[in-house]
Amino acid sequence: MIYLDNNATTRIDPRVLDAMMPYLTDNFANAASTHPFGQGASEAVKKARQQVAELIGARSNEIVFTSGATEAINTAIKGVAESYAHKGRHIITVQTEHSAVLDVCRHLENKGFEVTYLPVLPDGLLDLDMLKAALRPETILVSVMLVNNETGIIQPLKAIADLTHAAGALCMTDATQAIGKLSFNVAEMGIDLMTMSAHKFYGPKGVGALYVRQRYVKLEALLHGGGHEGGRRSGTLNVAGIVGIGKAAEIAQKELHADAERVGQLRDMLESELLKIESTLVNGNREQRLYNVTNILFQGCDSDALIMGLEDIAVSNGSACTSASIEPSHVLLAHGLSETEAFFCIRFSLGRFNTAEEMQQVVEAINRSVAYLRTFV
Repeated sequence: MIYLDNNATTRIDPRVLDAMMPYLTDNFANAASTHPFGQGASEAVKKARQQVAELIGARSNEIVFTSGATEAINTAIKGVAESYAHKGRHIITVQTEHSAVLDVCRHLENKGFEVTYLPVLPDGLLDLDMLKAALRPETILVSVMLVNNETGIIQPLKAIADLTHAAGALCMTDATQAIGKLSFNVAEMGIDLMTMSAHKFYGPKGVGALYVRQRYVKLEALLHGGGHEGGRRSGTLNVAGIVGIGKAAEIAQKELHADAERVGQLRDMLESELLKIESTLVNGNREQRLYNVTNILFQGCDSDALIMGLEDIAVSNGSACTSASIEPSHVLLAHGLSETEAFFCIRFSLGRFNTAEEMQQVVEAINRSVAYLRTFV
């Protein structure tokens, strides 16, 4: 199989698995236990917390381990809503956010909160003037995804945070697709809350983290029962998973730039060849996007049919979290595509383990499949 669906999930790096194994077989103790085995597990968690913090320029006590980005997003948005409801009940987000953010916001609307869903420009970027106009005295949170999972568009988070803070609100970002791929510092960018998931950057599934800016953000806990993670997220710690996300963060910090250069070259090679096919175009801003993804419209080719014709190649036509839906991508609709056009689009998301030889095979397979499907148009 040629795997080009790395924005959905990544293969675990063998070095990550090697780091995890001792905490699955030898020292499987509860990190809250006071015996030597428990304390050994606790030290492993402490090390991983520091590894994650160093990757994003945070303090280790600002990292809260979760089961993944979805839990982290729920904890952040619901926690802010409960903690700051006395100040206001207005939240701002963007139409192209991941469903984990959008669904939480809709849930809060049912609880009496007001949510503004900002549109994006045709290239996928947020209009900062529109954000500025949407901010109010009662706005408590602005949540904007750093890197879009379907198009790779990178939003100007520093400018967004500056506007948000000037209005007295908190700035949150779902950085799930950015972590381990994009170099940034949460303090320099002015981010107050940030979410991530290990399986998006070669770590294990079932573990993620929430960054909470120390001494600035009050956050009501989502899960109670034991007071783990400084009272911010109760539940017995997934020590092996936490060791895995720590190791993945350590590897990313060392190899991020090399990965970006190599994978970026592969993406550009793939994209340039696919765009030679008649009636194709790239969705979104081609300059302000992450190096590993391209979202291409193949006019007249149903994306499901195109994917089914690629027997040994894994690509997608949207977010894996909403893949069971027959609705067109809400992200592409927000870019201005029609529903019909949205069904013609394929996302190619490359990763650390892809090769140039694979890109050539994909180009040949896509050419065959497109030519075949267009015979029916």
